[in-house]
Amino acid sequence: MRFPKLPNPGLDDRIPSHKELERMEKEEAGDRPKWDNKTQYMLTCVGFCVGLGNVWRFPYLCQSHGGGAFMIPFLILLVLEGIPLLHLEFAIGQRLRSGSVGVWGSVNPYLTGIGIASMLVSFLVGMYYNTIMAWIMWYLFNSFQDPLPWSQCPLNANKTGLVSECARSSSVDYFWYRETLNTSTAIDLSGGLQWWMVLALVSAWTLLYVCCIRGIETTGKAVYITSTLPYLVLTIFLIRGLTLKGSLDGVKFLFTPDVRTSNCFLFLQVNELMNPDYRKII
Repeated sequence: MRFPKLPNPGLDDRIPSHKELERMEKEEAGDRPKWDNKTQYMLTCVGFCVGLGNVWRFPYLCQSHGGGAFMIPFLILLVLEGIPLLHLEFAIGQRLRSGSVGVWGSVNPYLTGIGIASMLVSFLVGMYYNTIMAWIMWYLFNSFQDPLPWSQCPLNANKTGLVSECARSSSVDYFWYRETLNTSTAIDLSGGLQWWMVLALVSAWTLLYVCCIRGIETTGKAVYITSTLPYLVLTIFLIRGLTLKGSLDGVKFLFTPDVRTSNCFLFLQVNELMNPDYRKII
C-alpha cells in the first residue's frame, strides 16, 4: 500500500541529499566542535533521561494512582510514544543538522511554529529547573550545620518558647516557607527580593554558564559527573529505601496492579474539583 504524497513545494531544496550532507561534513569538519569520544555523547543523551521528575514526581504519581495500575499505561506510552519520538527527534536532527526550529521549518514552513514552541518550552523548563537548583544549593549550604536548621523549631524573640507558627505546623515547613522562601501573607504582596535566594540563583546560573561556556568542549567533560551522579544517587536511594521498614510492602504495591484503587483515586479527584466539600461529605 502506497500512501499519497502530500503537496509540499520546495521540500527537496530544504532537505539536503546524502551527497550534500557528506560535502557539508567535510567542509565543516575543521570548524565545527565535536565530542571527544562516543562516551560523552552517550552520557549526554542518558543525562536527559534522569531528572527531578524521576526522583520527585514519578514516585508521587505512581503511589497516588494505584501503584502497578499506574505502571501499565506508563510503560505502554513509553514504548509506543516516548521512545519512538525520542529516536525520531535524534534521527531528524542528525539528518538535517539543525535544531527544533530548523528541523520543522525544513519539513514544512507552516510547521516552524512547532519548533518555536518547543524552544520556548525548553526555555521555560530550564528557568524553573534552575530555580529548583538554587533551592538545592541553598539546602546544601545549610546542611553543613549541626543540628540541621530544619530539624527543630527556633526559639521566639523572648527565648521562652518556640515560634508559634512553627509549633503549629512543623520545623520542615517553617524552614521552607519562612527561612527559604519567606513567603508574603497575600498573593498581591511581592515581599521584595530575598538576598540569600538571589545569591543561590546567581550561583546556579554561574555554574550552568561555566559548564556551557565553550560548548560541547566543556559540556562533554561535565557530563561525566552530571550524567553519572543522578544514577548514583538513585542507587543510594534504592538501597536506603529497601532497608526501611515496610519496603517489601512498597515493592509489592508498585508491581501489583490495583485498578480499583486507581479508579477510586481518579473519582475522588474529579469530585473534589467539582465540590471542595466532597471529602467532608464522605
